Amino acid sequence: MKKTASALMLTAAVLTTPALAQYAGPGAQPAATSVQAILDKPVDDQHVTLRGKIVRQVKSDEYIFSDGKAEIRVEIDQRLLPATPFDASTVVEISGEVEQDAMRAPEIDVRALRIVK
Repeated sequence: MKKTASALMLTAAVLTTPALAQYAGPGAQPAATSVQAILDKPVDDQHVTLRGKIVRQVKSDEYIFSDGKAEIRVEIDQRLLPATPFDASTVVEISGEVEQDAMRAPEIDVRALRIVK
């Protein structure tokens, strides 16, 4: 009985895990490859992965990210920040979703951040 319950709980956990892949067939939005592409044609909830630097902190969880050509505001939860100290010269890779609000410039809600070595 315990094995059956464990198997059911494991199956439920696997089935409820959100998928990170996106639809890539006809009609799919092309992935943005630069900050400027996001600023030019922001698509709300579009998944993006970018490399660059976090150049300054604006608020407790808001930063300015630069890919070397353009800058965009990013929101990063404290729990996502790496344990290793980093600064404005450290190259990082961020993954997240574009947030587009009619009243503000587009920004990225960061879901993952890693230091690029």
